[in-house]
Amino acid sequence: MLELLWSLLQGPAVDPAWLAADSVKRTVTFNLIAGHGTANSGLNFNGFKAGGLTLTVPTGWTVVMRFVNTDPNLPHSATVIPDAKSPPLGAVPPAFPRAFTKDLAAGLPDGGRDEFTFVAGKVGAYQIFCAVPGHGAGGMWIRLNVADGGKPELKAT
Repeated sequence: MLELLWSLLQGPAVDPAWLAADSVKRTVTFNLIAGHGTANSGLNFNGFKAGGLTLTVPTGWTVVMRFVNTDPNLPHSATVIPDAKSPPLGAVPPAFPRAFTKDLAAGLPDGGRDEFTFVAGKVGAYQIFCAVPGHGAGGMWIRLNVADGGKPELKAT
């Protein structure tokens, strides 16, 4: 019983299999899973909500996002947007060219997959955000940090 309570307080665990980096090619691949479990009624990425997971990548690296929706009840999408105190209610222009899934507003159904690739060309704080109306505002977003130097990293925040 105590172990269950502790795991609920800690939140979901970060799976190292979600992230792969190639320092020679300066490429990071992130497996982005929409509706992973029941956290936040399915409005989550990789089981995390409202900025609870941060992907950090070095400036100038290529980012490959492999998106899959595992939520049996709701469609989801993903886009990278500038960080904001209040997430928007729906789709906004992406922070980087090509940093979004297809069908942003409608989302992809359960089992739907897409892959998008972009260059993290500017240092800053960003959100990986579900653009289906109301989802991002409901907490379906995690953080992307683009930083000079360092190495790719994925951690609970």
